[in-house]
Amino acid sequence: MSSHASLSAATDDRKARLAKLKSLKRKEPEPSHDEDDQSAPDRQDSTSPHAPTQEVSHLHLSGRNYDPAVRGPKLGFEHAPTTNQETLEEKAAELEEEVRRKAAEEEQEGDKGIDLFKLQPKKPNWDLKRELAKKMEILNVRTDNAIARLRILGRKAESTESTLSCILSGWALLIKAFNGFQMSYKK
Repeated sequence: MSSHASLSAATDDRKARLAKLKSLKRKEPEPSHDEDDQSAPDRQDSTSPHAPTQEVSHLHLSGRNYDPAVRGPKLGFEHAPTTNQETLEEKAAELEEEVRRKAAEEEQEGDKGIDLFKLQPKKPNWDLKRELAKKMEILNVRTDNAIARLRILGRKAESTESTLSCILSGWALLIKAFNGFQMSYKK
């Protein structure tokens, strides 16, 4: 029978722990651990079965969704979780407002007219002109040299009678320089 006594003691301990947990969940005062546990409910029923000892509004009701002040379910958070933080939506709203403000300013400036000097695009052959300018440097040097020779030959021709032959030879040098440039351009 000792095993039966130890089992009943274990069940009594378990019942006491469960009652304590239940009272913690409901936030009720702990029941007394008297041996008259069975007689206590009889005493409450005999005094006033219909009149509670405390008002119902002052009782603490447990429940996650119950709001005792409203006497109904809680409708949401008391404080928003993002009150002190900057959210992505707020940043997006700020950016949208900034873009709209800039668009309005540009629209007001657009009413004045379009400034054509700011809108001039590059001509379609600007890159070809850049490449041609590099090759023209060589030709310009040769052209300048040919013109200098023609002047020198022209001065000599004034002193001599072979003016025509000197001019023709100068022009021949100029044509030769130009043909040399054309050959280098084709490569």
